[in-house]
Amino acid sequence: MSSRDESWFRPKVGPPRSRGSGRSPFAKEVLAQVSRAGPTSRSGRLQSPSLKGVRLGRGHVAAKFAGQSLTSRARRVVIKSRLVVFEGRGRQSTKDHEDYIEREGVDRNGGRGQLYGASDHADGDAFAERCADDRHQFRLIVSPEDAAQLDDLKAYTRELMAQMERDLATRLDWVAVDHWDTDNPHTHILLRGKDQNGRDLVIAREYLSHGMRLRAAEIATEWLGPRTELEIREGLTREVQQERWTSLDRTIQQQHLRNGIADLRQQPPDTRDRFRYALLIGRLDRLIEMGLASKVEPGVWTVARQAEATLRAMGERGDIIRTMQRTFSARDREHAIFDPTRSGARVTGRVAAKGLVDELHERGYLIVDGIDGRAHYVALPASVDLATFPRGAVVTVQAGADARPADHTIAAVAEAGIYRADHHLAQARTRERNPESFVQAHVRRLESLRRAGIVERVEEGVWRVPPDLVERGRAYDTKRTQSALVDLRSELSISQQARAMGVTWLDRQLVGGSEALAPKGFGAEVRQTLAEREMFLAEHGLAERRGQRVVLMRDLLATLRARDVEQAARAIEADSGLVHRPVADGQTVAGVYSRSVALVSGRFAMLEDGVGFSLVPWRSFIDKRIGQPLRAVVCGEHASWEVGRQRGVEL
Repeated sequence: MSSRDESWFRPKVGPPRSRGSGRSPFAKEVLAQVSRAGPTSRSGRLQSPSLKGVRLGRGHVAAKFAGQSLTSRARRVVIKSRLVVFEGRGRQSTKDHEDYIEREGVDRNGGRGQLYGASDHADGDAFAERCADDRHQFRLIVSPEDAAQLDDLKAYTRELMAQMERDLATRLDWVAVDHWDTDNPHTHILLRGKDQNGRDLVIAREYLSHGMRLRAAEIATEWLGPRTELEIREGLTREVQQERWTSLDRTIQQQHLRNGIADLRQQPPDTRDRFRYALLIGRLDRLIEMGLASKVEPGVWTVARQAEATLRAMGERGDIIRTMQRTFSARDREHAIFDPTRSGARVTGRVAAKGLVDELHERGYLIVDGIDGRAHYVALPASVDLATFPRGAVVTVQAGADARPADHTIAAVAEAGIYRADHHLAQARTRERNPESFVQAHVRRLESLRRAGIVERVEEGVWRVPPDLVERGRAYDTKRTQSALVDLRSELSISQQARAMGVTWLDRQLVGGSEALAPKGFGAEVRQTLAEREMFLAEHGLAERRGQRVVLMRDLLATLRARDVEQAARAIEADSGLVHRPVADGQTVAGVYSRSVALVSGRFAMLEDGVGFSLVPWRSFIDKRIGQPLRAVVCGEHASWEVGRQRGVEL
């Protein structure tokens, strides 16, 4: 080749791939067309989209190609996904989740989370409005192992979503928030369940389970480069001593464990593999120390059947202890994990911290600084709203679930320990609007209790029930749900209660005799604050000091409650122009339920009759009937509410 020819034959080196997919436009288009068309048969011919391919959903083809470039040194990413079916609550459910992921303290500087999408600032209200009529939504948590090194999680998330659009062959409507409030920075993504044409977005299970994760790992590896041998070795070495389920345990389980016997007598010939082999032996020796394995002979161990469950539980407990240590820092507290299955378990204290143990399913926890001087970790059911329990509020945590009304009804209907569905149906026809469905619900409950060995089915429609059915049913529900009951005793902190005009938790301790208070921690603070409360009551003529004793006035709680209600009523009168109608004990009150009012003495319902209003002790179930006429009979600090069309009283 002449020098003149060489002048135009000069290769031009392009920029290194930084945020691309690594495939040519032609390859991307081929994958998109194949994904749209559906799966192929064994002969290689495309099947009809109306058949199996549609049921599999989008992305099943891309899932097969994802991760082909990854090696054992690839960066690791964890993705958790959840499909939320709205059932008509698309707007509200989306808004609630946006409020959670945008909460204070989650961004890099400890501030409020910022919602973003393709642009830096996304309109959460507009996104929630677009989701109003959607059938479902995908909620994702993307957690790269090396998120801190990625630095720009927004750009990383946008690249991942762009790759998903190519894999799923449709534009995606999504918003996200980055969270930096944990040891592992991560991103919450809300993905709308509609494609670009407004049809339901159905994503293949294979893509949700591993396709997305592999795509995320490809991008992280491309941005940061593969993990070095030193990084891999240091990570594995740390796992040897950890009290949790690790990748070394998984390797032992999958490659070396047969019928409870781990056989590592054969040493690998490769030098690199020998390092991992030595770590596996070290891990098994560590399991011996934890009582989860024993050595049979050189190179052979027996591993306990419950080893995985125990290690996972130990890992969760370790996370809990670290959370509690961060909460109390230098303050001396003994740590305890509340066991809801232990009969009689109970603790009273203030809410020191709260959060989500499972961010994807929004299942929360409380850390309660108990009056017994200990700190208690309390796991909550998924249905509990953390906003109900403000920090500093006083709560009582008890073991077990509430006894089900169905169990009470079954026990009441049963005669001589025998429940008959036909007898129950005859009674229900005089009381219930839909008696057949009502009785069938009780039959389903009996079948559930029968499988648990609590009741016995004698014949069709007839069951033998034990005399302690209600208690045994409650214990069964407690064991199954593993959740505690949390009773909010006061929304106010004890420092706020000390000089508040109204019935406080401190007043109930003074009147009823305080629970056992430890001489340290929160118990000691309560002792001191009770003395301050007595002084406040004496200043307002509600108590009298006699020597070393303080004598409380008769009907103290009723007097405090009346003053609290009167003060709130005057403010409402000035604001609304309505006239306050005081309520006497035993009086029946009727009116339209307009709103609830939070007072020192608790929450009250405001019933209006067009001219005046009354404040009646509130119950949570009436909030579903806001704007509707209700009736209530006042009984001291409680009320019996009549709901429905005068079909009875709900207490």
